[in-house]
Amino acid sequence: MSIQVGSPAPDFTLYDSEKNKVSLSSFRGTPVVILFFPAAFTGVCTKELCSVRDNLAVYNSSKATVLGISVDSLFTLAKFKEEQQLNFPLLSDYNRDASSAFDVLYDVFPAFEMQRVSKRAAFVIDADGNIQYAETCATPGDLPDFTAIQATLASF
Repeated sequence: MSIQVGSPAPDFTLYDSEKNKVSLSSFRGTPVVILFFPAAFTGVCTKELCSVRDNLAVYNSSKATVLGISVDSLFTLAKFKEEQQLNFPLLSDYNRDASSAFDVLYDVFPAFEMQRVSKRAAFVIDADGNIQYAETCATPGDLPDFTAIQATLASF
């Protein structure tokens, strides 16, 4: 079942790349942008997250926290974050709990027949914990509509 705009965001607790537990519910009171991505160190994922890095001031001006989530291990994400100088948290959904809750898992990833990889998806969650924007990209090569994400944040 896909996530619907207006519904409460499923809560999760994941480890970040610094080995800290992070719960979505801990961000209540501020908007959150969640970016699910298939895999660290891949071309499109690097482009997506570096674009967010380079435009983080736009998200900060809306008082939004950006969270990148993939099924990579927290150790892989730590190296990826360091190499790309990413300035926002990366969370490891190694057990696929958050990806499952948000209904963004491929049964079989289109490339290399990998199973249970996160789809590229974006969600904007308001300060009350409700989803105000939901997008799951049609293919892993597509990027989220950052203009629509920023417009949603501007509407708060």
